Order: sequence, then structure tokens, then C-alpha cells
Amino acid sequence: MHYFLTEDQQAVRDTARRFAEREILPRAAAIDREDRFDRPLYRSMAALGLFGISLPEAAGGSGLDTVATCLVMEELARCSGAIGNAFAIPVEAALFLHHHGNASQRALIPRILDGSLVMATAMSEPDIGSDAANITTSARRTADGWVLNGTKAWVTLGGVADRIMVFARTGSEPGQRSISCFMVDAALPGVTRGKNEELLGMHGLEDCQITLQDVVLPATAMIGEENKAFKTAMGNFNFSRLLMSAMALGMAQAAMEDAVAYAKQRKQFGATIMGFQAVQFMVADMATDIAAARLLIHHGARVQDAGHAIAKEAAQAKLFTTDMAMRHVSNALQIHGGNGYSREYRIERIFRDVRLAQIFEGTNQIQRLIISRQVEKELV
Repeated sequence: MHYFLTEDQQAVRDTARRFAEREILPRAAAIDREDRFDRPLYRSMAALGLFGISLPEAAGGSGLDTVATCLVMEELARCSGAIGNAFAIPVEAALFLHHHGNASQRALIPRILDGSLVMATAMSEPDIGSDAANITTSARRTADGWVLNGTKAWVTLGGVADRIMVFARTGSEPGQRSISCFMVDAALPGVTRGKNEELLGMHGLEDCQITLQDVVLPATAMIGEENKAFKTAMGNFNFSRLLMSAMALGMAQAAMEDAVAYAKQRKQFGATIMGFQAVQFMVADMATDIAAARLLIHHGARVQDAGHAIAKEAAQAKLFTTDMAMRHVSNALQIHGGNGYSREYRIERIFRDVRLAQIFEGTNQIQRLIISRQVEKELV
């Protein structure tokens, strides 16, 4: 694949790989065990310039393309899916504010890029997941601004975030037609963080509920146009789905590497298990599907970089990559046998982390709906 990458893409990929192997991999197991946000590591990613990778140079970023961003995500997630997830949040937040924020909100971007300001996004609610158009968190207009009430669920980095982009209902129109987005200072009265959620995997991201009780905001807290935030969020989701696909790809790549290394040294019946056809076939399927997933992701990234809509391409990449990653990470654990079930081996952590990829940023059942609807439009 590197033959088709630009010099800039190769350089940032190699930089991310060196950083991940030197800084992330030695800490990954401890982050998983302790389940606490590693702020120094977060700041180190920022210092490397990774958070501004997709942001135009005029806005303080590196001005690289979506392909480069996906390459970086793959390398980070290869060493820790959770840290890859943490990388995506400031990248997406900076872009969102650059495209939709007012002057005061865009002024926060330098602090997002240097890691001193931690962002979070709050869309899902305890009873609202895939049906995001029907959120119930409300924003009531006042003479001076807005008052927010509601509860948000599964807020990644919510436990440590300084600012939270909250999606709320600002009108009486049903569904997506009355949803707006607000910048909320997490220290404001009425903002309450719940406990750190005890999740199966993806530890260290301080995922929690956020309760908003009569949170008073100025009129300038709104991000973008009133009642138009659902559309902008969906556009952001397409980019995010490519990143989450690259995250799953990185974990699948790591699982294959670990499986092959283990199979080459593990002996049974007088021979290394890599010589067994059953293992060889599993590895062959892993390598083939990983290559196919990488092509799907890079295709979607190139379509976006060319300025075209990628609803179908992003959904296809997310669907295929996360399903194949779950399947082949499971097979990699199987190759490890009983040792794969032990925390002494990285594959156990990858197995827990990768499961989330089929759920967030739209479940894979939702991706199938998106793909089928896009195909229906194309074939009219």
C-alpha cells in the first residue's frame, strides 16, 4: 500500500508508528487496568501535532488529508484502541468548530490542538442511541440566551472534559428539524458528571453520563445555526466513521501480527502451529480481509478529499471493517489457545476493545440501512 501514498502521508504514518510503539504500547496495559485518562500521553499526542492533522494550515493545523488522518488512526489503534479513540475526539472537535463555530468558539481551537483543553461531544441519551433525531434534552430560549435540561449518556472523555458540545432540542418540530448544538463549559452550575462507566473494554476514556439541570448559557454558546445541527452532525459522523473504521483496522492488524508471532513459536505435536493448515487458513483470511478493509477506508477517504459526499462509502467501510475486525480478532485469540484468554497477552485486551467498534458511531445494523438507502437512490 505504501507505493500509493504521498511523501507526506508516509511521513506522518511513520511518525505515528514510532510514537505509538515508543509511548503508547508500554502504557497500554496499565491504562486498561487502571481505567483512568492518561493526560500526559494525551498531551504528548498534541505536542506531536496530531490533533490538528486534518485542520487547514491557516487555522493552525497541518493541512493533511483524510487518508493521512486514517493512517495515523490505524497506527495509534494498533498499539491501543482506546488511545486511538481519544485521538479522534480533538481531531473532530477542532474541525467541527473550524467549520461551524463562531469567533469565540474558533478561538478555543489552539487550546484543543495543544491538549490543554479537553473536548467531549454529547449526543446519545439513556433512552436514545441510534435514533439520534429524537433526543429529548431541551434548550429553552431566554432573554439572554438558553437554559439546558437533560441527561446525556456514553460521553467519551466526559469525566475529564473542559468543554462539551451538547446537542439539544430547540423547537417543537419533531425529529431532526429542531436540534441545535451548544458549547457548554463543564464547570458551569447545573452540569453534573456521573461515575466512570465500567465498560467491557476501551478503558481509560472516562466515559460517563452528563446531567444538565437548568444550565444557563449565553446566546453565543450555540454552535452553528439554530435547528440545523443534526445535518452538520451527520456530516461529521461520516468522517468519524472512517476514523472508527481505521481504528478497528489497526486493532485487527495488531491481532494478526500477534497471532503470527505466537504461532511461529508455539509448538504442539512436535511442530510449530504455524505449520498447521488450520492456522494458515485463518491467517490467510485475516490478511486478505485486512487488505480489503484498508482499501475500502482509503477509497472513502479519497472520495471525501475530492469533495464528494461519502455517506455510502463511510458506512461500507465501517460495516465491513468492524465486522471483519471482530471476527479476526476472535480468530487471533483462538490461535493463542488458552493463553489468549489471559491478560498476560495483548490479544485479550484487543478482543474487549474491538467489540465496541460494531456499536458506536451508528451500529452496523444502521450502516446497512444507510448503504441500502444510498444504493436505492443511485439506481433510480
